Amino acid sequence: MNYMELVQQLKKKQVPRVCLLYGTEPYFIQKLKEGFYQSVVTDPENFITYDLQEVPVQEVIADAQTYPFFGGDKLIIASNPVFLKANPDKLPFEHKLDTLQEYISSPADYSTLVFIGDYEKIDQRKKIAKLLKKAATVVECNQVKPYELDKWIKTIAQQMKIMIDSSAMQILEEELSTNLQLMESEMNKLALYAGEEGVITKEIAERLISHSVASTSLRMVDAVMDHDLYKAIAIVKDLEKTKEEPIAMIGLLAFQFRMIFRVKLLKEKGYGQSQIQKTIGAHPYVIKMAWNREKQFTLNKLHFIMDKLANADSDMKQGKMEKNIAFELLVHDLITAS
Repeated sequence: MNYMELVQQLKKKQVPRVCLLYGTEPYFIQKLKEGFYQSVVTDPENFITYDLQEVPVQEVIADAQTYPFFGGDKLIIASNPVFLKANPDKLPFEHKLDTLQEYISSPADYSTLVFIGDYEKIDQRKKIAKLLKKAATVVECNQVKPYELDKWIKTIAQQMKIMIDSSAMQILEEELSTNLQLMESEMNKLALYAGEEGVITKEIAERLISHSVASTSLRMVDAVMDHDLYKAIAIVKDLEKTKEEPIAMIGLLAFQFRMIFRVKLLKEKGYGQSQIQKTIGAHPYVIKMAWNREKQFTLNKLHFIMDKLANADSDMKQGKMEKNIAFELLVHDLITAS
């Protein structure tokens, strides 16, 4: 089962008695925890949390088998199920997995037990992992892959009863893909503006979405790539209005161009996009952006840009030139260089 399927199931009060959520995307895990709480808990006393690095699983099972004193159903969240990792952490006690296996096969009909592990993977070879996959609900909550992002945004838009055109979709991806919590918040804002069955255009998205400094650095990279001095100066003026520190902006630009440089080198060695992501360890969408942009730059041009950024950073920090003027001159040099 995937994240969206479980969200819909919880909204219909179709709650699994045993569930495992694992992955490194905190937004998905938090939203599902909220979904379980809203679907199960009628009395806060029936909501219990455990940390399996501090409490053995057999104690959690004993609680799950104890009828709730206050009526209604009980929701138990058990985090850090280390026994699902390939190399479990050493603990001062033993998790009796036979007890857990028996419970998974016949869970109490008045308790919902949710295991949560912030692990990218679990060890699928283990008996307990196989049993969970067979007899319980298992949902992977890892970061959205770049090729899945369009579908994910469209699904959220459908739930909000709005439509998003392709150019507005691109803005959402570039601005918010690395922060799904912020993505949802900004889409709520767009939905309120557009109204039911409204269409979000590029102009609406540009006007309403809160631009991050990181995404602004990407727009500056595009301006350099397109030799668009007018666009670059407009970005500089926007940064001045928001009182962004030029040195910080240079740091972000340096990050973007270093990423493009590293992706270009690995791409020339024959690495694919997923291989590069694993090698560099950056967010998948960051790699996707660098992958799309690298072909517009030669290695010599990238060396030139990084030298310019380093020199401007040094001049600012040594007080050789007023920061805003130095940044404008830097942008001019990057744009006009052949």
